[in-house]
Amino acid sequence: MKPMPELDSLLERAVQKGIFGTKERSVIHLANPAGIADAVGQQFEVATQVLRHGLVPIIEPEVSIKSSERAQADEILRDEILRHLDRLPEGHEVMLKLSIPAEAGTFDALIQHPRILRVVALSGGYSRSEACRELAKNPGMIASFSRALLEDLRQDMSDADFDRSLAEAIDEIYEASTEKVAA
Repeated sequence: MKPMPELDSLLERAVQKGIFGTKERSVIHLANPAGIADAVGQQFEVATQVLRHGLVPIIEPEVSIKSSERAQADEILRDEILRHLDRLPEGHEVMLKLSIPAEAGTFDALIQHPRILRVVALSGGYSRSEACRELAKNPGMIASFSRALLEDLRQDMSDADFDRSLAEAIDEIYEASTEKVAA
């Protein structure tokens, strides 16, 4: 993430406007322990600043689904996040917005951690059907899909077709978030 010297004033404005939280995003391409540790450290540094303002940080260290080292990166990421979660003061909670893990269950310890408000899943470039299939294997994770939600919507659709397509997408994503299957 780029430096944000005006973050405190932005957070003060967010509080005045009734904002719930903020999102910090970074992308991980390789299972590089030092690089992942730096990215997570930076995310939690900003998260601590956000927490001081009474907002909820939404920490988003996205592992690329195209990474050849994705499963290893997921594990390193999980362990780094756990290390930082254990340092948060009691009473502080964060949200995590993560790529669906390469191996189902990899993020279970995060989902169950007492400092986690919620773990939401990115569709991360998967098609909606692929993202839903993978999400359904991960109890405790719910969808935070944008591209996958919108993938079948087109500007030239009739209102009825648009509404039908959107409803089908919402139903499929809701089911993957709430009706889990064995991995």
